[in-house]
Amino acid sequence: MIRDVRISDAKNLLQIYSYYVENTAISFEIKTPTLIEFEDRIKSITKDYPYIVYEKEGKVVAYAYAHRFHEREAYNKSAELSIYVDKDYKNQGIGRGLYKELEDRLKNMQISNLYALVAYPAYETKYLATNSYDFHNHLGFTEVGHLHKCGCKFGEYFDMVYIEKIIIEH
Repeated sequence: MIRDVRISDAKNLLQIYSYYVENTAISFEIKTPTLIEFEDRIKSITKDYPYIVYEKEGKVVAYAYAHRFHEREAYNKSAELSIYVDKDYKNQGIGRGLYKELEDRLKNMQISNLYALVAYPAYETKYLATNSYDFHNHLGFTEVGHLHKCGCKFGEYFDMVYIEKIIIEH
């Protein structure tokens, strides 16, 4: 079941997210945010953009949200997306379902361009593979920019790739 996020979900979402912060280079955050910081992020994002969760058998196992792509007003028809699926619930179509729902909601908001900034390994390591990049490619995103060795985590350098999907013709 997909539904809107609630502040009461923050603890569960933070648990999902902390795995990625502490064990992977998927998030370039080095330190897991506090519960209060995470709640504040939810409050800030939900003022203007959709933030949704996927519930399976009463447990929140994934979340996705859109947020402002850039601060300048001319970017108001674009949004950046983020998604995190509990490590034990990957490869079940949950991410695809969340992104479909986000796309539908963003189309209704007249958002035309979707972006994601995805960590990308120069070579596969135990901290990062191409899974996120492949996931977005499968959903119709295309690479529009490649930032080389722009982030360092766990003593290794990683690339970031900007990917884009147009959901409303201009």
